[in-house]
Amino acid sequence: MAKSTISLDEMDRRILRALQQDGRIAVTLLAEQVGLSATPCLRRIRRMEEAGVIAGYAAVVDPARVGLPIQAFVQVALSSHSEEVASGFHKALASRPEVVAAYAMSGGMDYMLHVVAADFEAYADFALKALLRMPGVKETRSSFVLMALKPPGAVPV
Repeated sequence: MAKSTISLDEMDRRILRALQQDGRIAVTLLAEQVGLSATPCLRRIRRMEEAGVIAGYAAVVDPARVGLPIQAFVQVALSSHSEEVASGFHKALASRPEVVAAYAMSGGMDYMLHVVAADFEAYADFALKALLRMPGVKETRSSFVLMALKPPGAVPV
C-alpha cells in the first residue's frame, strides 16, 4: 500500500535539502538560507512534519567510532509467509539492538538486515544464538562491509 504524498514546491525542496545537511540548523538561519522569513519557513516545516515527509531528526553516528566496527548485510529467508511467522519474526527483530535497519524484500530472500557488532565473535553470537532462533528463520546469508564507499545520505529532493 503506497503512502500518500503531499505536493512539494521548490521552496519546500530547498528546506528539505538544507535540513538533510544540518537537522539542527536554527529556523532563522534556515529561513535566511532558503530566502524566507522565519514564520513561513517554520509553517512549511511543520506541514512537512505533520504529513510525514520529515519523519524525524537524528544524529548520524559512525558505528566504528562507538566500538561497532563490524557491519554486515544479512539476507533472511523464512520457512513460511504466514502472518503468525512474520509477526513473530518482526517482534524478535525489534528487540535486537544490533539490527540497525531491516527491510522486507522481493526476490530470493524475504528480508535484508543491516547488523553492527563489536567484533566477529559478537556477530557470530548474534547470528547463531539469536537470528537463527528467531521464529520462522529458514536460511541466512551474511555479507560483511569492507569499506563504506557511499554511506546512507540525503534523499534527492
